[in-house]
Amino acid sequence: MQILTPLIEQRADPFIYKHSDGYYYFTASVPEYDRIEVRRARTIAELPGAPAVDVWRKPDSGPYSELLWAPEIHFNQGAWYVYFAAAPSREIKHKLFQHRMYAVRNTNANPLDGEWEFMGRIDTGIDTFCLDASTFTHDGVLYYLWAQKDEAIEGNSNLYIAPMATPWQLGGPPVMLSKPEFDWEIRGFRVNEGPSVLKRNGRIFISYSASATDENYAMGLLWADENADLLDPACWTKLAEPVLQTCYEHGIYGPGHNSFTYGEDGDTVMLVYHARTYTEIVGDPLWNPDRHTFVKPLRWDEQGMPVFGRPSIA
Repeated sequence: MQILTPLIEQRADPFIYKHSDGYYYFTASVPEYDRIEVRRARTIAELPGAPAVDVWRKPDSGPYSELLWAPEIHFNQGAWYVYFAAAPSREIKHKLFQHRMYAVRNTNANPLDGEWEFMGRIDTGIDTFCLDASTFTHDGVLYYLWAQKDEAIEGNSNLYIAPMATPWQLGGPPVMLSKPEFDWEIRGFRVNEGPSVLKRNGRIFISYSASATDENYAMGLLWADENADLLDPACWTKLAEPVLQTCYEHGIYGPGHNSFTYGEDGDTVMLVYHARTYTEIVGDPLWNPDRHTFVKPLRWDEQGMPVFGRPSIA
């Protein structure tokens, strides 16, 4: 069996951002879930060897003192922000952890230097389990995109979007774009999470992940016209089938929680995601550290739609 090589081992929920300074910035969930680390390099290939700088650590107690998940680093309105989810403890209530979403900010040109300021909880107006925040700007509007539990809907989380008043405050009510409904989205757990945005070919694409975090984990896709009202759920189309899933032939299992970046040419879209290289997980998959970061180029069909292919196979 061919085992394909990860870019960075034991880093789940990977996020790579190419900034205007020419550097790539990488962050991800660390196996200990106790800190936010960022590394930067001139090329994607240099990221594994770049120093991992711990920019923020969880406090010893309090509402965000456990299980730091899925950080993303963004440059919004002149400052750096890392969005992440954290919980007050590891206790599970009503079948879910107790995560809420938070942000930290750094106004230094290089986010590996300077101080990170805690900006507080990002309040969505819904006080339930939530995680996997991302942001993007379109037509001058900064949007917040995330996953959250709705008590009236079966499952762990749905996908939501809202405009932002500031990079750490919402400027409008949450709008649900997707919920777990297809067979491939409800294996092990009913989940829609890990949304990521890509703008290309006159469309806004949102990739996301679904099902349990073992070999059942897979990725789906929503899209809307770039001129549509992004806050109108009717403007979004959802694919009924996954766009990326386990490849038993090549030994890549549970691909998901992706982000998008660009190659060194500034144009090639690179798909960044995590996956496992074996299925014999002992105990809860959450505590297994072997979700690794992979990167591959995205392809496009004649209709301008992204072609994800198979894990690590272009």
